[in-house]
Amino acid sequence: MNATTASTPAPGASSGSLAGALAGSLAALPGSPLSEPYTRQAPGVLDRIAKALYWPTMAVIALAALYLVFMLYAAGLTSWALGVLLLFGTGFAVYLSKAGFAYRYLFPGVAGMLLFIAFPLAYTTQIGFTNYSSAHLLSQERVREFLLDQHDTALEAVRDYSVHGAGGDFRVVLRDPASGTAQFVSPPLALRQGTKPVDVAMQATGPADATLGTALTLKELVEHRQALAQLRLRLPGERGGTAATGGTGDASTLRYLGLREFGPIRPHFEEQSDGALKRVADGALFRPDASTGYYEGLGAAAGTHLAPGYKVMVGAQNYQRMLFDAEFRGPFLSIFGWTVMFSLLTVLFATAIGMMLAVLLNWEDLRYRTTYRTLLFLPYAVPGFISILVFKGLFNQNFGEINAILDALFGVRPAWFADPSLARTMLLIVNVWLGYPYVMILCTGLLKAIPSDLYEASALAGAGPLTNFFKITAPLIIKPLSPLLVSAFAFNFNNFVLIALLTDGRPDYLSTKIPAGQTDILVSYTYRIAFRDSGTDFGLAAAISTLIFVLVAGMSLLNLRLMRNANR
Repeated sequence: MNATTASTPAPGASSGSLAGALAGSLAALPGSPLSEPYTRQAPGVLDRIAKALYWPTMAVIALAALYLVFMLYAAGLTSWALGVLLLFGTGFAVYLSKAGFAYRYLFPGVAGMLLFIAFPLAYTTQIGFTNYSSAHLLSQERVREFLLDQHDTALEAVRDYSVHGAGGDFRVVLRDPASGTAQFVSPPLALRQGTKPVDVAMQATGPADATLGTALTLKELVEHRQALAQLRLRLPGERGGTAATGGTGDASTLRYLGLREFGPIRPHFEEQSDGALKRVADGALFRPDASTGYYEGLGAAAGTHLAPGYKVMVGAQNYQRMLFDAEFRGPFLSIFGWTVMFSLLTVLFATAIGMMLAVLLNWEDLRYRTTYRTLLFLPYAVPGFISILVFKGLFNQNFGEINAILDALFGVRPAWFADPSLARTMLLIVNVWLGYPYVMILCTGLLKAIPSDLYEASALAGAGPLTNFFKITAPLIIKPLSPLLVSAFAFNFNNFVLIALLTDGRPDYLSTKIPAGQTDILVSYTYRIAFRDSGTDFGLAAAISTLIFVLVAGMSLLNLRLMRNANR
């Protein structure tokens, strides 16, 4: 009795004290697991190996990241180097510190969004404010270096050469252009590969140079061609412009011209102190123009420029071309209007056909409706690009089955790919064929959610099928269907695959500044501007891409608002 009384908790004892008393009682029992002291399981072999390799692995990753940053910085890509450094630094801070523990699962998603969504968007938008194109690919520094490197070869002063081994070094021998005998020889050279020119003072051959050893073979010359290309062989004698170099350059300095020849060169341009370039042939001056991205001619050369150009910021010039350039605005506005009409009509017809078929297949007394539903779903199950190529063959004017049937019935063979109206009609037919099964499946699911009591009450009131559809079915499914139709409109707004595979945007508009097709939509038109037959104008294509993004983003916001209203 006394022991029982002593172990009984007081009436006001808390649950914690009750649990403690219970644990103490269990620990006092012989053989209880709680009576044994708590021990931690010893780490296994794999755990010890993982722990030993953890910090060395982190150190290797950090060194690789720093090496990548250094290589980007050394290549002159400072902004890229900073971006990579920030990305890796944030990653190390999140995964190696306790303070960033809560962000370890969030960081990959945020980094992926910034890297694959935000960065391409910002980069594309930035290109839209430049003149970046096939004619303006390089920076101004690279263009200046390219122009200064342009030259002609003084063929009358070209000399054959040979390279001979001299112990561990090599000696270059120049031969007389007339007799072919050895005339000048270089001191021993290491022929190491480098990035800077190496001046070599040549000397006349003497009796000591009679035995130079065996000349290198063509294969061996190929192995040393990069080092030979850096050599500047200076001949003894008078320096300066001569008839051999057109009065310019240095006739006594020979440069590498190939595996068999060295010779003097005549530069096309000379750099002036103010940054302008002087054309040696006629003395014309060309000054860099930040508004056009070219070295523009001055004086007698006014109205001309030097190619290639360089990339510069042009502000809103690309957007102004879309709005105010009459020759560009005409096709652009027509393509924009057709893009909207194409997307709208596709969604309209696909919705009408898909909804009608869903209602018909929802009729319970229809026999084999499962088979019909399966067959009608096939256009959505078959890969789209295969269906598009099949339709391209069916619509062929000369050999297509569709024209064969029309010719047999009505004696006509429409030019589906040559006539703009027929080509657009063909695109709508094919796109509706590919899109109606999607709407049919959506409507089939939505119809199952409509209570059957509504149709029974309507039947008692004497309503027919059309009344049921317009008064019950359509109002109840159109609201949840609206966000999906908006997303389908946005998809067709950028339906590049259909246009590229079926018509390729043809037929083209006539007399346009930039080639444009009458069946092009904005995304295919942008592709033609950027990568096809209009000069690869990346800046203009980026501006159009930015406009497409703004339009699709607006549709997405509308979609979100419709979904929010549908859920209320």
